[in-house]
Amino acid sequence: MSERSFALRSLKVLDLTRVRAGPTCCRVLADFGADVIKIEAPAGADPSAGVSGARHGYDMLNLHRNKRSLTLNLKDPNGRALFLRLVETADVVVENFRPDVKDRLGIAYDDLAKVNPRIILASISGFGQGGPYARRAGFDQIAQGMGGLMGVTGNPEEGPMRAGAAVADSSSGLYAAIGILVALQERVESGHGQWVQSSLLEAQIALMDFQAARYLVEGDVPQSSGNDHPYVTPMGVVATKDGYLNLGVGSDAQWRAFCGLIGKPECGEDAKFATNPARFEHRPELWDMLRPIFAERSTVDWVTALEEVGVPAGPIYMMDEVFADPQVQHLGMAAAIDHPVRGKTKLVAQPVKLSRTPASIYVSAPDAGEHSDAVLSEAGLSEGEIADLRARNVI
Repeated sequence: MSERSFALRSLKVLDLTRVRAGPTCCRVLADFGADVIKIEAPAGADPSAGVSGARHGYDMLNLHRNKRSLTLNLKDPNGRALFLRLVETADVVVENFRPDVKDRLGIAYDDLAKVNPRIILASISGFGQGGPYARRAGFDQIAQGMGGLMGVTGNPEEGPMRAGAAVADSSSGLYAAIGILVALQERVESGHGQWVQSSLLEAQIALMDFQAARYLVEGDVPQSSGNDHPYVTPMGVVATKDGYLNLGVGSDAQWRAFCGLIGKPECGEDAKFATNPARFEHRPELWDMLRPIFAERSTVDWVTALEEVGVPAGPIYMMDEVFADPQVQHLGMAAAIDHPVRGKTKLVAQPVKLSRTPASIYVSAPDAGEHSDAVLSEAGLSEGEIADLRARNVI
């Protein structure tokens, strides 16, 4: 088990989030050492409890490691008052309610800033804090569709296809974390907090990057092209003798090296294939020529041979193969943690490396309310006050 990171150790974060986008944001801060207090409703007070799966299931463990847990009923006036008391000494509050919920609860940015002008509120929503869709529930796949990802994903003849990971959820959480870090740095100069906003829809559009810019700048509407690259070829998936690989011939020089490897040096100078625009124009013919060649050798053989001539290529793994790969093991992307019920468990590590203050996974996800007494004691409540709050189901 690792020691707690020192990078953000001075920060106190109140985590009101659930599902994936918000917890992803808070996980970044927690992995770099922030004191993240996961605030959740007492038993029976929240009909949406459990939406991230079983308490000791893979999703909860991966999203909520390195956090402490406080149960608190924000719908109770005493619970709201207690929350605002915690805000007084906090640095950041993160929430991903629908935009109107924080107003109803009385914990919107203006409410928080009255008790702590330095507070940073990060709000993650489906569609933004205002506008015609603001009150709609946000789900990852809906954002993938509305943000353009599904329109360019999948084989053209089969219709739109969702990505196999929660792209919009995860990226909106990461963008929110970036916004929080920017606001913290700005607070050093101004002394004031601010309201950071991110949404699944905005994050998904931002992730479309060159596809979105292609439309905005050139007016071109990108179409789906299956596993082929939108405008570079041959770049895509090809079957080998024992599986598949990703081939990435990214330049004309790589194309000529590739032609030498496959025993067809003349194709490197053939007018139909010598330049990428020409190859793109003749892409079906090109792939028809390459498929039987790739079927003659194994994936490992091809990846090795292509690497030797400087042509990018890689295997296409199932998840067990991902974590068996020696490079993935070298990068340490499976981080070990001890869990009181499951024992030694591995979770997905942070993909950002810092030389002096790296991230760490030092403690497993907490049980609901596991740290309520400790957190409230730190806020100045006595044992009797805590017992009274618990008896009234405020905590």
